[in-house]
Parts: sequence; structure tokens; C-alpha cells
Amino acid sequence: MRMLDNHAVPLASGSAEGGLEAEAAQLARLIYTHAPHDGSFSQRIPSLHVGRFSRINTDYVKTLYLPSLLIAAQGAKAVTMGQEVYQFGRSSMLVLPVALPVALQITHASPSEPFLGVRLDLDPQRIAELVLKVYPKGLPPVRQRSAGYVTNADLGIVNAVRRLVECLPNQGDTELLAPLVVDEILIRVLRSPIGVHVAEIGFADSGVQRVAKAIAWLRANFSHQMKVADLAELVHMSVSSFHEHFKEVTSMSPLQYQKALRLHEARRLMVSSSMDATTACQQVGYVSTSQFSRDYSRFFGSPPSRDIVRWHQQTQTHILD
Repeated sequence: MRMLDNHAVPLASGSAEGGLEAEAAQLARLIYTHAPHDGSFSQRIPSLHVGRFSRINTDYVKTLYLPSLLIAAQGAKAVTMGQEVYQFGRSSMLVLPVALPVALQITHASPSEPFLGVRLDLDPQRIAELVLKVYPKGLPPVRQRSAGYVTNADLGIVNAVRRLVECLPNQGDTELLAPLVVDEILIRVLRSPIGVHVAEIGFADSGVQRVAKAIAWLRANFSHQMKVADLAELVHMSVSSFHEHFKEVTSMSPLQYQKALRLHEARRLMVSSSMDATTACQQVGYVSTSQFSRDYSRFFGSPPSRDIVRWHQQTQTHILD
């Protein structure tokens, strides 16, 4: 388990701590304004999402994240990827270098002090352009990789994220100023203790980017039969090296990743298109409906029909809150 709880991590000085607390509090108030009720909400800045959750949840919420930067302004959250669990609280950040199926759990929240957070999807091409400026002499060696990286968000990063959210009410600000602030956030993250791992997102020949290329193929072809050897050939790696890199970067095997994609897509079809479970399982590449039902129950915690009913009930509850 990777854990960072800022309540237990002393900062360099009282003034720095006070400034960070003030920035986090301002960011929390802004997030609350743009999250009308519990849930995650996309914003007019295309890569920006804000979330509010007022209850601790014992069940994991499973979803898919693109390469992302997540920052908590209030409360705490656990993100599980494969066998790895990453916990982060107020004024800390989590970076996910590749698109991943994740399980989310709010671990510190209440109606009076809900969890409030920001997610910024990362653009590998833009990162590649900025890396040349931040690391003009090349990247230092990366000895160990993982599915995610968690660290303190310093005052500059929280301040920049706060200013990005402040752009939302004004369309001119979102079009003209927001891209500049996003660049500032990326530069600050690239210069942070986990910056080298973020930088790898933009390098075409890095192990992370090769895995990302394989993931892009899986996301586009998840209903097709897949051979690990074919994926390894696609990214110009040996089967053993590819399998090792994939497990290192995603905390799961390629087959486990494909299964998660299929189950998420089946759930999406049943929720958004009112598709029955048999048709959905065929659409995503399953041959056996009984195997689909078993995999679905293990992954989401209940059979398809019961899970979809529960999902609609929870959605309606959030709307009424």
C-alpha cells in the first residue's frame, strides 16, 4: 500500500504550512461550487474534472481513468490499481502515467466536510514538449516504476490548480488563460519529486510509452481475441520484457487488463443503452454468458442485473441530495 497522509507530514515551516492550508481551503471552496452534488463532474476545460463526496464508502467504485493528475483539497481517498493501493489526503497528489481501470474508495469525508478533489487528464504530447525544457540534458535513470505515484503537492502546484478552477466561470479565461495555467501545472509537476515518472509519459521509446501504446490497442480492440505475443511485437519488445513492463506499469497482466476493459464496457452498455446482460456480454467479446456473469460478479461485487439496479438507485440518490 502506498500511503501519504498530509495530516502526519510536517512541512518546512509554519508560514509555508499556513499558505498551503489557505490555498487548499480556497481550492476546496471552488470545487464545492462546481460540484452541485456528490459525484464527479467534467468541466468546460476539457481535461478538468472536479469531485465531491460526502460519505465514506465501504464498497469500491470501479471506473476507468486516462493518464491523470489527481489532487485532494479536502478529505482523503484510496485508489486501487491491480494489487496496489494508493491513499492520498489534503494537499497531496497522485499521478497515473497510463490509462487504467481503477477502484475508488472515499476514506475521509462527511456531509459537513466532504471529500473535494480535482482530476486533470494528462496530454502525453504536451508533456513531451515541456520535458525538453525541464530536462534539457535528458532524463535521469528510472530504477523502479509503478502504476501510480503519490507525493505532497507544494504551494505552487495547489495555487496553480486553484487558478485553473477560477478560470471556469469566464469563457475567455477558459480559452486563453487555462492552457497557460495547465502548462504551469505540468511544469511544476515535472519539477516535483515524481517528475521523472511524469516525464516518461511523453517519451516515445520509454517503457511507459510502449505500454501506453499497447493499452491504446487494447482499448480500441478489447472485444477481439488477443495474444500477448502480438502485443509485444506491436511495441517492439520481447514477450518476457513486455509482460514485465506491463505488470510494472499497470499492476496487472495484459489479460487482466483486457478483462477489466470488457467488463467496464459491458456495464456502460447496460447503463447507457439499457442493453440486457446477454447482448452486452456478446458485444464485448465474451462467448459464455455464465463466464461473463461470474467475472462480472467478482469484479463489481454483484451480478449484472442487481449491479445495474443498484447503480441507478445510487445515481438517483446523488441527484436528490
